[in-house]
Amino acid sequence: MSTEPQSPSVPSEPGAAVMRAGSGAMFDKIARRYDLLNRLMSLGIDQRWRNKTVDALELKPGARVLDLATGTADLALKVLRRHPETTVVGVDPSVGMLEIGKQKVAAAGLAGKCELQVGDAQELPFPDRSFDGLCMAFGIRNVPDRLRALREMARVTKPDGRIAILELSEPRGGILGPLARFQIRTVVPWVGRLLSGAREYQYLQQSIAAFPPPEAFADAMREAGLEVLRVQPLTFGVCCLYVARPQGA
Repeated sequence: MSTEPQSPSVPSEPGAAVMRAGSGAMFDKIARRYDLLNRLMSLGIDQRWRNKTVDALELKPGARVLDLATGTADLALKVLRRHPETTVVGVDPSVGMLEIGKQKVAAAGLAGKCELQVGDAQELPFPDRSFDGLCMAFGIRNVPDRLRALREMARVTKPDGRIAILELSEPRGGILGPLARFQIRTVVPWVGRLLSGAREYQYLQQSIAAFPPPEAFADAMREAGLEVLRVQPLTFGVCCLYVARPQGA
């Protein structure tokens, strides 16, 4: 299987030539309203999805967790609140998003248990088998070389650790499929532009449509050295939770 294609581009505007769609620089522009937009566009269901992601990690006391594409640290904080005995390292390419995340972590009094740093999922600066669990919410579709990022996940996760990837998808069937597709293709970019004034939210719809079907992405995980334990569609297939562990565990 070949490496996944580059993410789709957003409409051009002044200064956009140096800003790749889905890059850290793009997310810097929408960082301040990112959490609000997520809640509104998902009707708050995204928090329930994150809970399921944390549960899928099956964490034990004292676990060390890596949160990729941590953004504003929503998932990292969810891990720490549900498992206070753990520690989390959050990595994201967006400085703007991480600044918001650091403020949230500090306000929660968890700065000593959560380290946030700039980084690239395609080239992680951590030793082999250094994390008990790894999670990633709404970020894998923004990675240019997904196969490379998945291989890095397999490398840094301990053999008995769990990897939980949460990602949006475009429903392809079911009675409510057309309604869900309308939400993703029309409502999501419209609300994003209305509330944030940022045309980057059109990218969100484009990137969801370009993301492979669940089984195709699961195949990519297997090629990268992961044993896929389950693929769980959520909310009529609007979102999907992929749970895996390193092969040979």
